[in-house]
Order: sequence, then C-alpha cells, then structure tokens
Amino acid sequence: MSKLIKAEGSCLCGNVHFNANKMNINVGACHCGTCRKWGGGGPLMSVDCGTEVSFSSEENVTIYNSSEWAERGFCKQCGTHLFYRLKHTGQYFVPTGLFENVDSFVFEHQIFIDKKPAWYCFSNKTENMTEAEVFEKYAPS
Repeated sequence: MSKLIKAEGSCLCGNVHFNANKMNINVGACHCGTCRKWGGGGPLMSVDCGTEVSFSSEENVTIYNSSEWAERGFCKQCGTHLFYRLKHTGQYFVPTGLFENVDSFVFEHQIFIDKKPAWYCFSNKTENMTEAEVFEKYAPS
C-alpha cells in the first residue's frame, strides 16, 4: 500500500506555490519521447498527487494541451514544469524537484521503459512497464 502525505512546493522563481493534500511518496520515471523532450532529454521524475492540488497565483500557470488524454502546466514567469495532468480524471503528477523535503520519496516504477534511450539507466530495482502495458492499464476507455 502506498503512503499518502500532505506536501507543498513551488516553482523556481517562487511565483507559483502549490499544496497537494494526498501526495503518494512513490516516485515514477516516464521515458516517453514527450516527457524526455519536455524535460530536455532525461525522464520525467514525478509523484502522483491525486486530484486535490491547489495553486497560488493561478494567473502565472500556463496550460499546454500535450495530447488527447493529458495536459501540462508550467510557470509563465520562469518556465518551471509544474505538473502533468490526466484530463479524464484530473489526476496530477508533479515533478519531484518542486518539493522541499524529498527524503521520504521511494523510486518505485518506470513507464515507457521500451522508449528509454540506451545512454542512461538507473540501478534501482523498480517495476517497469512498456508503452503497450501502460496504455493497456491506464488508457481512458
């Protein structure tokens, strides 16, 4: 069973702060091409914050419609990636670097493992899912 905690974080410039009421401490890495492009080459390392997430200064949050099923938010002042949000559930995945205290995080899973480039790898033992397995399990009906 996953541990859920309350957490808060902010963007690089501090214009956007957020609160997550039910953040899962399990970290996931996404190796899909979109996440790697969004992050400048490496995977998106994030935690599932559920649907109970609130943002200050929403006028500084810009939403990018990145696919049929998801959108991404970023600070329009500093460009910090704030979240990946599933449209059909409203579920937020927030990059781990936005949180102050990450000592309780556990690197638990990797998705789109078949899309990971050969030039990097993690030594942690994690649950790994291919693109086909991700879509089979999570794609909206």
